[in-house]
Amino acid sequence: MAIRVYKPTSPARRFMSVLTYDEITKTTPEKSLTEYLKKHSGRNNQGKITVRHQGGGNKIKYRIIDFKRNKKDIPAKVAAIEYDPNRSANIALLHYADGEKRYILAPLDLKVGMTVVAAEQADIMPGNAMPLNSIPVGTLIHNLEVKPGRGGQLVRSAGLSAQLMAKENGYATVRLPSGEMRKLPLNAMATIGTVGNSDHENVRLGKAGRVRHMGIRPTVRGVVMNPNDHPHGGGEGKSPVGMPAPVTPWGKPALGYKTRKHKKYSNKMIIKRAGNK
Repeated sequence: MAIRVYKPTSPARRFMSVLTYDEITKTTPEKSLTEYLKKHSGRNNQGKITVRHQGGGNKIKYRIIDFKRNKKDIPAKVAAIEYDPNRSANIALLHYADGEKRYILAPLDLKVGMTVVAAEQADIMPGNAMPLNSIPVGTLIHNLEVKPGRGGQLVRSAGLSAQLMAKENGYATVRLPSGEMRKLPLNAMATIGTVGNSDHENVRLGKAGRVRHMGIRPTVRGVVMNPNDHPHGGGEGKSPVGMPAPVTPWGKPALGYKTRKHKKYSNKMIIKRAGNK
């Protein structure tokens, strides 16, 4: 998908770019595969803000995506490629041979009219899903299950792919986009190919309004606040942070602070952490 840049008819237009949406073949979603998406604006069940800078945004409906790919051995024809406001990737509408319709993440090079299938053994073609045990070593994959039957949880964003590196002792070794090497059960499902819409990361929003449309509210810097609002606040005129390293509004280290649990259940499955040599 290409990117369109406009003439600088305004200050915002000068830096703004948009996707051309050449791959999109259907503009309205399948009604039976959508549901109402309630907004919470970062608040919990007590009405307290637990995630800051959320609120507003366009009204959108959730598209029900088949991450499990559990409809085995029934071929499906790709009826349309659609835009999904809930994710960076595009989605593909499948019409199964028995009449059922489902959405999946649209991989790169998946076209309308192509046939995909989820099975124990299938061709190595974009969109086909099968257990890691049946996929050849070196294949690029996405939508990986961490636990068999739970549905794909890894590698679902636009332009991403993981690579199957090895298979032994009931586990497959997979290299994730972050560089992390981890083990996954051989009976976990994965989808062949790279997630489509790879130009998503190259789009420049260009103006604050487009961020507000996404439901993101402004972020105020701590150094311009008062001391009772933020540890960085206070001082006369423009002042530095005033401490060895930046901290959060609650005094926790903000840079380089590892937040992963030391006794995380999946530590034994990780061979090499992302960024570690």
